Formats: sequence, C-alpha cells, structure tokens
Amino acid sequence: MVLPNIILLIVLGIGLLFLVTFLFQWLWNITIPQVFNLKEITFWQAFRLLLIAGILFGGTHFNFQ
Repeated sequence: MVLPNIILLIVLGIGLLFLVTFLFQWLWNITIPQVFNLKEITFWQAFRLLLIAGILFGGTHFNFQ
C-alpha cells in the first residue's frame, strides 16, 4: 500500500521537475535574447541553470541543533 504512494510521488516529482525546467526555458527564450541579445538555451541548459541556482540560493533546510 505504501509502495504505490512512493512511486506516485517519485513520478510526480520528476514530472514537476520537467515542467518547471520547461517553463524556465520558455521564459528565458522569450525574454533574455530580446532584452540582452543573448542566445536561446536548450532544455538541459535550463535544467543546469536551475540546479546551479538551487545550490547557490536555495541552501539546505537541515536543522543541525
């Protein structure tokens, strides 16, 4: 009973990750090339930028007390 819920959460998490990456890529490609005269980015470049931003600005949410 618990295993299907875990699998569903994993599938939904991966789907959400792809959706957020696609949205970021789309927003970048309709804005940045026109405003700053930069190139459009691919899906995987958008994924890596989100990953770097998460590392730099997201931090960890662990409480080490």
